Amino acid sequence: MTTRHTFTASDGLKIAFYIDDFTDPWTTPPVMVLLHSAMGNAERFYSWVPGLARHFRLVRMDIRGHGGSEVPPPSMPLSMDRFVQDVAELMDALGVGEAHIAGNSAGGYLAQKLAIGSPERVLSLSVVGSTPGLSPSALDWLPQIEREGLTPFLRRTIAMRFDLATTPPGMIEWFLRQTGENDPAYVARFIGYMATQSWVDELPRIKAPTLVIYPGGETVGSARLYDAMRERIPDVTMREYEHMPHNIADMMPDRCVADIIGFIKSKFGYPA
Repeated sequence: MTTRHTFTASDGLKIAFYIDDFTDPWTTPPVMVLLHSAMGNAERFYSWVPGLARHFRLVRMDIRGHGGSEVPPPSMPLSMDRFVQDVAELMDALGVGEAHIAGNSAGGYLAQKLAIGSPERVLSLSVVGSTPGLSPSALDWLPQIEREGLTPFLRRTIAMRFDLATTPPGMIEWFLRQTGENDPAYVARFIGYMATQSWVDELPRIKAPTLVIYPGGETVGSARLYDAMRERIPDVTMREYEHMPHNIADMMPDRCVADIIGFIKSKFGYPA
């Protein structure tokens, strides 16, 4: 009931994805696309799958350069349009015209931009710890990562991401192992590119009902950008997880899933 697949994007890069479907076999469930964070992969949603896959046909994509997807060569420039096009092409390959779109952190960037550029494809938008662009302050990470190495940098700054008082040590070690599997050169390219992107002025173009779950103690990027989302997205519901740092999708998965399901039910009347 969970299957792994790949498809070839229109520029020739191979993209990996998973389908999780634990819905009743005689029904036609709505589709939900899950988009993971930078330095992550689709497996980071392992704790979300049980609560969501009973109600939705889940499609978890490995963003290009992450997980089982190919790493773009240095000669292939990074482009937000291309990242978003991968999502649309995956939906096309699966025959999915419209879906509920949910994204964590950088995955939420792609989700927001899909909702802005292709509103007809987005039934609802749910983003977790995801502002309208990565703060340019993230560029300060790059010389530190180059000097220390990716895993030592993340270990030293882990309190930016996890509440150490409530997070099991095993989760932190698993996070560090997962992020350490990434190509460091590509991580630097990805962060460097995302830190140049901002679409605050485009937020009013998001027409889908939108849920923004955000950490009250945001430590990655500017927390002020959540105020912009509150003010500029026409149909928005804000949920603050008080005092938490950035990685709430990892630390509080059951709460995230419950809030997303409750939000969709309030707007669409399902799941039952």
